[in-house]
Amino acid sequence: MNAKTVLVQSIAASFLIASGSAVADQVTQQQVVKHYADVAHAVFADSLTTAQILEAKIDEFLNSPSAPKLESVREAWIDSRIPYQQSEVFRFGNAFVDDWEGQLNAWPLDEGLIDYVAAGYQYELGNEGAVANIVANTSLTIGASQLDVSIISPKLIADLNEVGGSEANVASGYHAIEFLLWGQDLNGTKSGAGQRAYTDFVVGAECTNGNCERRGEYLKAAAELLVQDLEWMEKQWSKEVKDNYRQELLTDLPENGLRKMLFGMGSLSLGELAGERMKVALEANSTEDEHDCFSDNTHNSHYYNEQGIYNVYTGTHLREDGKRLSGPSIADLVAQKDKQAAKEIQQQFDVTREQVGELVTSAEKNNQHFDQLIAAGNTQGHALVNGAIMALVAQTASIERAASIIGIDSLSPDTADHEF
Repeated sequence: MNAKTVLVQSIAASFLIASGSAVADQVTQQQVVKHYADVAHAVFADSLTTAQILEAKIDEFLNSPSAPKLESVREAWIDSRIPYQQSEVFRFGNAFVDDWEGQLNAWPLDEGLIDYVAAGYQYELGNEGAVANIVANTSLTIGASQLDVSIISPKLIADLNEVGGSEANVASGYHAIEFLLWGQDLNGTKSGAGQRAYTDFVVGAECTNGNCERRGEYLKAAAELLVQDLEWMEKQWSKEVKDNYRQELLTDLPENGLRKMLFGMGSLSLGELAGERMKVALEANSTEDEHDCFSDNTHNSHYYNEQGIYNVYTGTHLREDGKRLSGPSIADLVAQKDKQAAKEIQQQFDVTREQVGELVTSAEKNNQHFDQLIAAGNTQGHALVNGAIMALVAQTASIERAASIIGIDSLSPDTADHEF
């Protein structure tokens, strides 16, 4: 079964997930927060598992590069995004997750920091690292700093992330790996993703674009760092580990845990997903502001961000092994207070998931990916993206309504300075 088949089945299965636990007995706030920690652990554990598979596929590819093996690695990368994007709902309410996230998922990036780029490459003005090309050089000068990059390691890549103080200097994480696997997407708002050849990793006479051995070293080190980072985060939510974040969360007042849950949901829904990831790219018709811009996987990243929000509200998560996790949820707390409101809020979640799912349908069935939908003059595409944005705005209002019903006041989700 290939990655696309798995992805399509996962999307189909996720639409079948209904609300969390049945309200046979009264659900308590503490039970909901505890189950939230269980869901977080499951999501990060799945993220780790899929990253380990990606790392193994990269090792296999680098041992004997070929076009089919490169395609297999790309499929593993896309698969790894499914659980990780569902984890982002844990960012905004839990500050330590947000602080950690930049090393794994920062974007957009000035890819010239990492490797060769096309002539006329547009990068952030004033960014001295934007064309540093770590793959092609063993030392870099950025500002007053002379940097030794002769040995590419996970630590070096972590140290180089945001080098020179620029957020565009993304050296690590999913998108650095994505760029190394696909290369730049030079199609603009036309159909097509990046087309890096497998020969960019062939050591010897068949090497294309030079520095193939160092390019492979970078890819391997970036994958190792990704796994290391996810190993650390998985432990933070594990019930088997003492004195971790899970323990801190569960010893706090349950209403504080609920506030973190609801603020995380609302902020991802409004400021991040509707704002930074959709509105910014749409208004500027900018493929540079597209999330998974090298692979054209943006529709899936958006969909699984929304799925993560839904998971936290309903206390559900579809595991990578096909098992369904469910338990006490915010949806249950709302239903205990106001069954009619619970029904209406659930309906809004369903509408929003369906609307964001239309971006997946557009890409998978109609071959109209997110970068094409945001093109200037694409009236239908703009309407589709705007529909998703407005559904997310309405969903955020429902999240605030849920918060009020269960006694969490003044939620104020982060808008990221966007107006809707």
